[in-house]
Amino acid sequence: MAEDDLGDWSLGRLLSTAARHVERDWNAYLSGRGLTHAGLLVLHALVDGPRSQRQLAAASQVEEQTMARVVERLVRTGHVTRERDPADRRRLQVRLTEDGRAAYTAITAGGVADDLVTGPLVDPDAFRAELVRLVRAARRGG
Repeated sequence: MAEDDLGDWSLGRLLSTAARHVERDWNAYLSGRGLTHAGLLVLHALVDGPRSQRQLAAASQVEEQTMARVVERLVRTGHVTRERDPADRRRLQVRLTEDGRAAYTAITAGGVADDLVTGPLVDPDAFRAELVRLVRAARRGG
């Protein structure tokens, strides 16, 4: 398909295609740092302190089983630890390690990762604002 045909695509098709390309580029960037996009979301959720796996799943809007796999990978790569909650020894807390915090800071500092997405845009701030509106509307159901 010729690139000129893109102008004829529906907005939904364009967004879906762009999302796949962004996810591919993000994952390539993150994999060089031992992370996935899902892993980065977990690191973000842990910046302010430890959380249970259930809390992480809810914050990321994924099933607990899915979160268990993400957390296990982060434990193996040394980005997080699982520890008993001092207030309730039956519960496990997921906590950032120093390496995890350093990785998160390196990826999010200076907008380097965002540049993967917004590099070709004329007005990245306006695009971001519209995407925020779109996602908020989708969460509300329209």
